[in-house]
Amino acid sequence: MTNAVILAGGQGKRMKSDKPKALTEILGKPILGWIISSFEAAGIENICVVTGFAKEYIEEYLGGKYKTAYQSERLGTGHAVMTAESFLKESPDGETLIFNGDAPFIDCETIKQSLEFHRKSGSAVTVITAEVDDPTGYGRIIRTADGKSLLAIREQKDCSPEEALKREINSGCFWFDTKSLIETLPKLTQNNAQGEYYITDAIEILLAEGKGAGAFAAEDSDIVLSANDRKGMLLLNDVARKRVLEKHLENGVEIICSEGIVISPDAVIGAGAKILPNTIISGRCVIGAGAVIGPNTQLNDTKVGERSRLNNVMATEAEVGADCNIGPFVQLRPNTVIKDFAHVGDFVEIKNSTIGEGTSVSHFNYVGDSDVGKNVNFGCGSLTANYDGTVKSRCEIGDDSFIGCNTNLVAPVKLGRASYTAAGSTITKDIPDGALGIARSRQENKEGFAEKKLSRHLEKGKKFR
Repeated sequence: MTNAVILAGGQGKRMKSDKPKALTEILGKPILGWIISSFEAAGIENICVVTGFAKEYIEEYLGGKYKTAYQSERLGTGHAVMTAESFLKESPDGETLIFNGDAPFIDCETIKQSLEFHRKSGSAVTVITAEVDDPTGYGRIIRTADGKSLLAIREQKDCSPEEALKREINSGCFWFDTKSLIETLPKLTQNNAQGEYYITDAIEILLAEGKGAGAFAAEDSDIVLSANDRKGMLLLNDVARKRVLEKHLENGVEIICSEGIVISPDAVIGAGAKILPNTIISGRCVIGAGAVIGPNTQLNDTKVGERSRLNNVMATEAEVGADCNIGPFVQLRPNTVIKDFAHVGDFVEIKNSTIGEGTSVSHFNYVGDSDVGKNVNFGCGSLTANYDGTVKSRCEIGDDSFIGCNTNLVAPVKLGRASYTAAGSTITKDIPDGALGIARSRQENKEGFAEKKLSRHLEKGKKFR
């Protein structure tokens, strides 16, 4: 069994947040989420997250999917792993990956390749390393003369001048033989200036016992990147944003200008899609090939079909079909489904409704809690009145219907196929198939009324004549 233990108990005081550091977001996704996604992609599903500060936030985020261990006192990385000992003993055969919960950029290929290296080497422990331009502050990797095995991890203060020049550093990520790790944890001590237990001491113990230790050099040095404050988080966001954009560019997505474009690492975008400036794509969005998103558009957990165009749109937990034209100035609220070839025009809000194929909701409309058929036309200013102050009710509008301008559909009401509402009507009763619904009083003109009523208004207007 392949295990993973993520050390996520830190507070990160300089973040000035009431949440654990591991839940600090990069491109809208918590660092812990980045790590878990890479572990899952590498095939590691037996994961334990070590919590500490504000543990309830992490437990809520995990939603019971993964096990947790609570570190009541922060007494070092070794102590954090000790709290997960019962988890390790549940599956002692195999390997365990120990990983710090504040480094988001570990990738699945590095995990898989390092595990393969660890297994082939037969070592009790393998350190994942990275080569960086500036190793200041990191522990240096000291290898054996042949360069194949790990001799020591030397902290900077303990390095000789020659060792200090080395650029291969400890990433803080380790593969252990699980049985060896379980046997070594009780041997860790607090005999250091900080009075803490360090997981790196386990490596020294294993080396002293004659058990092998290896070092796997990762190709991507970004795996060591982390942050201790909001300025550092800004840098991580910049790195992540560029990495995600480069991935989509390589996959055939067109981005003519990267300014203002933020794309979630979980978004899926088809080849030939175009992302225009000032667009934010967050959560698990899926965008079809040939779609055009933006400018000034924000999508969250939304699906967009092939060749659809969204201009100045805010959509949350919505679904847009293929060949749709949405915007400008449109809001699609949760549980909205726009079917293929539909048109939603300017200043329109749709909520918890289905809009059928080829239907046009052109401008100044609100459609809430409604089931709208195919080839329906909404006139300007028409809306559904779905809430009476106590309950929300649904409207049902049949195929080929025509909703006249400034029509109010007071739910619950059903309009039959190819029905028609007269402009300015307030519809409170069902309309049969093919029928015209009229709900307005006959016009009556009262001579002289306006002149008396608007006397002050007319007096004010004299200065413009």
